[in-house]
Amino acid sequence: MREVNLAGVDLNLLPPLEALLRLRNVTHAAAEVGLSQPAMSRALARLRHLLDDPLLVRTGAGFVLTPRSQQLRPALAAALGDVRGLFRQPDFDPAGERRMFRIACSDSQAILILPALMARLAREAPGIDLRQVSYSTDMVQRMEAGTLDLAFALSTTPLPPGARSEVVAHDRLALIMRRGHPLAERPLTIADYAAADHASIAILGDGQSELDATLAASGVSRRIAMVTPHFAAALATVAATDLVTTLSHAFASRMADAFGLVLREPPLPETAMTVTIVWSHLRSGDRLLTWLRSLIRDVSAEVHSEGGAGA
Repeated sequence: MREVNLAGVDLNLLPPLEALLRLRNVTHAAAEVGLSQPAMSRALARLRHLLDDPLLVRTGAGFVLTPRSQQLRPALAAALGDVRGLFRQPDFDPAGERRMFRIACSDSQAILILPALMARLAREAPGIDLRQVSYSTDMVQRMEAGTLDLAFALSTTPLPPGARSEVVAHDRLALIMRRGHPLAERPLTIADYAAADHASIAILGDGQSELDATLAASGVSRRIAMVTPHFAAALATVAATDLVTTLSHAFASRMADAFGLVLREPPLPETAMTVTIVWSHLRSGDRLLTWLRSLIRDVSAEVHSEGGAGA
């Protein structure tokens, strides 16, 4: 049997051929595949030459299939069905999915978001498991390798090539101190802020942040007495000392009663924070991951809105 070089075959002829063999009518076949009648006649001529067979033979009762056409028809219909299946998106129902996702987030985001997120997953996609993992300097590589699916960040966080992000919530900074702190009951200046001893959060680094650049622009600096990667540890330390800390208003509001804290507006020129979720462009076509991001966006917006009430 002679092998056919597919590179030399116009595969666009296959849908017209299938329609012609099934309908046995050039006009009707042309209308079905979106060709004019002359274009379909030209396609039929090319098919006859390619297959070295008349394919359709005119009789007094209309066109009839040749033996070769009768042999081709079921095989062609099956082949086109298989090809269409390659491009057909399967039905998507998150309730029936089974998968584990790894999300890099801080303890503050975990405390704020994961309880509500897991409650939603239990109702809407009980087969989805989540693993909170730590931040690291190789997160983009981990995302590209498939060992990390998502990461929380701020909109000010520089994103390397290949990373995608979307906003999931709006928050703001709060200055937090213990109840009864000397600064708790009087108006604060930036000099007061700089004079206080601070607990700072450094997920990856030495505790320096954009806050220090802001203070430097005002000609002041602060003493960072403690650096921790954990937001809850910063709040617990502030609750037991005269240290202060500056972090998410939504998170501090959630924890204020438990730790006995006071939240103040920091005397800084900019306190807005925009929370984002980050993923690799390689996963942009993952429908379940896209659905999970939308769920995180809904939950995160809700909990940040609740934490944003009051001062």
